[in-house]
Amino acid sequence: MRFLPANLDALLVELEDLPQTIALMASLKAHPIRGIREFVPAARTMLIRYEPSVLTSVAIIEDLSRRHLVAEAAQDAPLVEIDVDYHGEDLPEVAELLGLTTKEVIERHCEAEYTVAFNGFAPGFSYLSARTALQVPRRRSPRVRVPAGSVALAGEFSAVYPKDSPGGWQLIGTTTATMWDMGRDVPALLQPGYRVRFVDQARRRSSGWRPSTDVRAGKAPADAPRAEALGDTSATLELHSIGVQALFQDGGRPGLAAQGVSASGALDKGALRLANRLVGNDVNGPVIEIVGGGFEFTSRGSSVVCITGADGTVTVTPEGGRGRSVGRGQAIALDSGDRVRLGEPAAGVRSYLAARGGFVAALVLGSVSTDTLAGIGADALAAGQVVGIAPVRHGVVGAPESAPVQLPDASQVVVLDVVMGPRVDWFTSESVELLSQQRWVVTPQSSRVGLRLSGATPLARTHERELPSEGTLPGSIQIPPNGQPVLFLADHPLTGGYPVIAAVAPHHLDLAGQIPIGTAVRFRPIRPFTVVETSSPIAP
Repeated sequence: MRFLPANLDALLVELEDLPQTIALMASLKAHPIRGIREFVPAARTMLIRYEPSVLTSVAIIEDLSRRHLVAEAAQDAPLVEIDVDYHGEDLPEVAELLGLTTKEVIERHCEAEYTVAFNGFAPGFSYLSARTALQVPRRRSPRVRVPAGSVALAGEFSAVYPKDSPGGWQLIGTTTATMWDMGRDVPALLQPGYRVRFVDQARRRSSGWRPSTDVRAGKAPADAPRAEALGDTSATLELHSIGVQALFQDGGRPGLAAQGVSASGALDKGALRLANRLVGNDVNGPVIEIVGGGFEFTSRGSSVVCITGADGTVTVTPEGGRGRSVGRGQAIALDSGDRVRLGEPAAGVRSYLAARGGFVAALVLGSVSTDTLAGIGADALAAGQVVGIAPVRHGVVGAPESAPVQLPDASQVVVLDVVMGPRVDWFTSESVELLSQQRWVVTPQSSRVGLRLSGATPLARTHERELPSEGTLPGSIQIPPNGQPVLFLADHPLTGGYPVIAAVAPHHLDLAGQIPIGTAVRFRPIRPFTVVETSSPIAP
């Protein structure tokens, strides 16, 4: 094993091959380490996130180095058989790459028994491996849209796209099987360890053969409810205008990496917690995350609200009266009919609106958060919508416990602390220096998935070989082939196939979520990049 830094609270464990990764995953499930919050297995790596107050990276390295990793095939694992119409547009090219006929490609794909190695990229996207897998490279130019149900190959893996999305895998067919369905007790059809066989639909039609499938969906885990309402309504907010975007968010849904689901949640978690604390709610309870200004609502019934995050004006206008300015970061008592408007932020970009009692919103996989990449959670809020406020159950209106956070604006250069790694050695020494020396500008293509950055000089790799998919984190700075960084935020994909050169330190993630478009960013490494070999573990 090799251990590479992924952040102040994360390690990337590099293994010899996929069987060893699967063996490590099984070992961690059978003999967990107290303090590990989550692990994300991938092709030849395991991304481990841990709680630094409970566990050190040295302790993790010492523990894992002593483990004897032997992958054992689970012959009694559930089997899922998937009908495929083999008319994928890349099938002829795949056959040519492999030196086979298209018929031989189909036969080999159907003869192999695949195992679900791990889930990632998107909810329900399962990486399937087999000893006799057809190995082909990704497409040189990824497609902007791959239709849901596309059966694809890349590297040593096969997969089915669960939803329409961009993608660079080779498409060999399609299936009508639903890979991700929130109406099922467990939304993902395929779970790690399941066995999978692909069945040629043409053969089934011509022979009358019917597949025998052990499972189509599993039972609901106790900690993963599908959807439920939060309770009765004591008052409502009538939304008049939304601004750029408004979403329900909370502390997120951590712990669902096995389903291919990232934690998501509020981008500025400090602002989330403060808003809830100031109205007496659970600190990770539901709020409305608002981008920019122009958000406007009327309180129907008496309510207490608080607005934190971005720095901008807040105007409260009583019914039939004159407007008055109120401060952010404080509890605001509203009478029925009071109209509230948020002005354009002078600094920062995201505001957080909390209401005493909490908003009434459906829980999806244990959270109200809207994951914009995965398509999990409620749709974006819209003008004319009425949002319910739950009755107060407990808690008292609080007060700020710390000094106000300094928010970024477009006139300043925002400096973000970063931890170098895990893939520093994929870049030239000049590019490694350039990451911290050059200014990077936040482009309009940025979103909750990540900040897309543009610099005068792209970062160059030392080689152009493909990186097998591996886990990513909020804060990971991924470098695609164009050399311009993407800084992942809360709705990032769980796994990615481009190298990550560094990660924004946890204490600056909230700041990253508040950076406006057009702002210049500089990265400041806070410790040297060090690879730890199991033969000679060293302190972090």
